[in-house]
Formats: sequence, C-alpha cells, structure tokens
Amino acid sequence: MHVAFDIARVGLSLVFLAYASWSDLKTREVGNIVWAIFAPIALILTFIQILLLPDALPIPTLVISFAITSVVSIALFYAGAFGGADAKALICLALALPSHPTGLFQPWMSFGYSLFPITVLTNAVLLAASSAIYALLRNCLWKFRAGQSLFNGFEEESPGRKVLALLSGYKINAKKLESMNHIFPLEDIQETDTRENNRSLLVFPKDEDRQPIIDRLIKARHEGKLQSGIWITPGLPMLIFITGGFIAAIFFGDLIWNLLSLLLLPS
Repeated sequence: MHVAFDIARVGLSLVFLAYASWSDLKTREVGNIVWAIFAPIALILTFIQILLLPDALPIPTLVISFAITSVVSIALFYAGAFGGADAKALICLALALPSHPTGLFQPWMSFGYSLFPITVLTNAVLLAASSAIYALLRNCLWKFRAGQSLFNGFEEESPGRKVLALLSGYKINAKKLESMNHIFPLEDIQETDTRENNRSLLVFPKDEDRQPIIDRLIKARHEGKLQSGIWITPGLPMLIFITGGFIAAIFFGDLIWNLLSLLLLPS
C-alpha cells in the first residue's frame, strides 16, 4: 500500500510538472487551473497516506516541509528570482511529496536533508547553471564558423559584461530575430548625438523591455546597421529546470550535496 501511494504521488507530480513546463515553454504562461487541480489532489493523497500509514509520513514532516518551501518560494518570487508559476509548483510539490518517497524510489545517491521540495529546488538551480556550459560551447562554435570576434561593436564594454554574455546567451543571425519567439535580447542599440549606433550589452534584461528592444534591433537591421550576429538569451522557463530537478531528485538524490561530498572526500 505504501508503495502504491508513493507511485501515485510521484506520477501525479510528474504529470503536472511536465504539462506546466510544456505550457510555459510554448506560451510563457501557466494557467492557475493547473495548480488549483494539482494542490488538492496532492493534499488528499498525502493526507490519506498519513492516516493509513502515520509512521511512514508523519504530520510534522508535511507541516515543516510545506512551511519552509512556501517561505522560500514566496521570498524568491518577491526577490524577482522566481516566477509565480515556479513558486506555485514548489508549493504544490511540498503537498504531494514533503519528503522523498521510499519503496521503489531509492535514489542512487544520498540526500543532504530530508526536505524533498528544497532538494528539487537546489537541483533545479544546478541544472539551470549548467546551461552556461551550453552557451559557452555554442559561442565558441559561432566564433569558429564566423571567423570574427564575438564582440564586434562592443569594444567599450567591460570584461565582466562580456563574460556574463558568454555564459548566459549566444549570438544568432540578425535575420532570425523576427522569426524567433520567446527570446530575450542581450543587447540594445540606441542612436545618440555622439555616435550613430550605440550598442550595449544587457546584464539583466527585463521582460517589459523585450519588445521595444527587439523593435529597435529589427529597425537597425533593416537600415543595414547590424551586419554581425545579435546577442540573445533563450530565456528557458525555470519550470523546465524544476521538472529536471524533480526527476534528478527521485533517481539521484541531492546533486549539490553529492557533488560536494565527492569533492571533499579524502583522497
């Protein structure tokens, strides 16, 4: 019976997270109906399991996990590091799986702590950070193929901004700008009195500035002012990494904890 409940809660979470990730990727929106359905079903399954198997899933574990996950998620949301759907996904996950499921779901590695939703969060952060490797490799490939500097027109930018651009985005052909959806420009172009074209790298692009910047870049391309590539970031939704962090937590445990354990083990 215990295994059946674990399978149900894991399956339920995976279905809703996968759908939410797909919706966020396609439309950059996740309807509140997703969480309005996910949360009560998750709570009912968890509560029934607590009633039938109180030793396997104590009530204090559910309360502590839900409270800490909610505080962390809401804090990240108001700090601007999280979207509303990301916070709701973790809160729902705290209702469905306040602690790591046992039985069939024994992770290959260990956990640093027992709060499963927080483990999912830290795994997601690590996976999101690893996307910098992809960006760096793609930029190296672009430089090799184009045979020119990655930062033509940005000679006055600081080394720090250039490094951030290398790790958080990559260059695309300027002609592709109009046909690509949900990308965020990592550069802007302005006309000034002293310089006809003033291109600058953007460190933290804001969603509300996206369309005006794209319009300026498209206008500059049509006027023949942009001949090289344009810096963009794909802006992958955090929900994709949360779903990846969930799968990693189920099968591998706490990725950061285990990486640190491997690095700190005496040789």
